[in-house]
Amino acid sequence: MEVTGNVTQFSYFILSAYFDSGALKYLFFIIVKVLYILIVSSNVLLIVVICMNRSLHEPMYVFLCSLFVNELFGSASLFPFLLVQILSDVHTISTWLCFLQIFVVHSYGGCEIANLAIMAYDRYLAICCPLQYNTHMTSSRVAWLIAATWMTSIFICLVVIALSFPLPLCGNIIEKVYCDNYHIVKLACSDTTVNNVYGIVCMFTVIFGVILFTLYSYSRILKICLSAPKQARQKALSTCTPHLAALLNFCIGAFFEIIQGRFDMSNMPIVIRIFLSLYFLTCQPLLNPLIYGLKFTKIRVICKSLLFGQT
Repeated sequence: MEVTGNVTQFSYFILSAYFDSGALKYLFFIIVKVLYILIVSSNVLLIVVICMNRSLHEPMYVFLCSLFVNELFGSASLFPFLLVQILSDVHTISTWLCFLQIFVVHSYGGCEIANLAIMAYDRYLAICCPLQYNTHMTSSRVAWLIAATWMTSIFICLVVIALSFPLPLCGNIIEKVYCDNYHIVKLACSDTTVNNVYGIVCMFTVIFGVILFTLYSYSRILKICLSAPKQARQKALSTCTPHLAALLNFCIGAFFEIIQGRFDMSNMPIVIRIFLSLYFLTCQPLLNPLIYGLKFTKIRVICKSLLFGQT
């Protein structure tokens, strides 16, 4: 590390949320490894199923494929690192790897909420404007929406890194099991007004704005469903239920992330704090394949045929 005046430029950060679990660390390692295997195998399976079957080359399933790719992207930023840290006696992370982790985690979150929003928009067009659906949701439009989702999220996160990386720090202890941008900003010795303003603007315009747009789309769908025949209403609701479940799960994880950074949780048991910290990057990648795989009949039938030879 390098000292400049009263400010130290650290080459690594200490992750203080880890605790000495003794022999239990091997049990935690097995649990985390099994979870990661389940996440990778389930998401890869559904990506392969969607890509290899022409009957699933519809906008809704293409957006799902983008969502599953994002689950792999986000979980890859945590689980391999977490497995190493569980078995290690020294819980540190280099500065460069820390900011890489921040970039991937934030990009994952942005892509996730944006994917859920365009899936809501897709369902809105399919249910509320069925005659214009094929005109609006063309192959080029689908590709453009997916590209915009990823590129916008990446750009926003690059700005986050550009604002946080040059900050002079007065400490290098992060009270989490992985790197988080807000905790880096809290360690800064200099003025962080620009970082805080940018974070608030992103939170309200991107996260809350996208969530409100998503909820608006589903409110329009619900309005149409209430006046539709029973069979059509049931079909529409069964299609939208997985999306709403995924959105609710994401909002819970985002809420846990926000309260952990903004409020003092030192009085809470460390196991609970770790659970809340990991929820955002664990439950969404784990539950989404289960939600969509079980709920969508086409995917479920093809998965059964692929795995068990059933038709």
